[in-house]
Amino acid sequence: MPKHEVQYEDDPRSIKSYVKKYLLKNAVDYSGKKIIDFPAGNGITSKILRDIGAEPIAFDLFPEYFLIEGIDCKRASIAQGIPLEDKVADGLICQEGIEHFSDQLGALKEFNRLLKMNALLLITTPNHSNLRSKLSYLLFESERFNTKMPPNELDSIWMNKQDITHEIYYGHIFLIGIQKLRVLAKLAGFRIKKIHFTRIKSTSLLLFIIFYPFILLLNWITYRKNMRKNKDYDSLTKRQVYHEIFKLSVDPKILVGGNLMVEFIKEKDFHEVGKHLKSKHKEFGQA
Repeated sequence: MPKHEVQYEDDPRSIKSYVKKYLLKNAVDYSGKKIIDFPAGNGITSKILRDIGAEPIAFDLFPEYFLIEGIDCKRASIAQGIPLEDKVADGLICQEGIEHFSDQLGALKEFNRLLKMNALLLITTPNHSNLRSKLSYLLFESERFNTKMPPNELDSIWMNKQDITHEIYYGHIFLIGIQKLRVLAKLAGFRIKKIHFTRIKSTSLLLFIIFYPFILLLNWITYRKNMRKNKDYDSLTKRQVYHEIFKLSVDPKILVGGNLMVEFIKEKDFHEVGKHLKSKHKEFGQA
């Protein structure tokens, strides 16, 4: 592996270094298991999985970037599905990928299809819920404060090789925050097991010091209002859902962190989820 890739893997500014630490710390849980690495990119995570005794199954839209010898990386598009049988894997790592997927719910359902029950899904993505990102969106509707234009057709086409595949590798057009990631994962049959802290964004930390009392107060007021207002569910059900949402909204790690690194557990097959959901609108034919 080229020297610069090893440095990138161990650079604390890179999310790859946090994924590496996580895998090394949890090697016992991954050893001997089949783990899908998608998108696999240059293959660093697949190599770490192999080193800790797991069986990496690598896919990427452009496997030409894959650098690791001895591991086969196949071409796959999330839009067309991963070419594997149902419930074949013990875990799946989607590292810096979901922000590139136009159909994120569809992607999570596909991950659910591939995973066994109670399998782990690790997702990392730029943190669209930190305060720096929220300020940037307020002022510029852009990904980064005062540095990048909003998503556009000039800067947001990261790879377009029509001679290889008709699928386009888009940039950060589909950035996602923790609340949307949570609900899409829930609708696809996953629940959050743990949110791992990565690194602090200094701008977010400064904003946190200034605004956190208001964030805490306003989110608490909203939580209490919805507990009283929603009459469709019992208090226990509402408390379980709304309190989880409230905690995510006021979590200091999320508000100042540079990346989201979320560990999910598959709790049901995605086609079973709809059986437990209740319509908000009235039945057909009712006024």
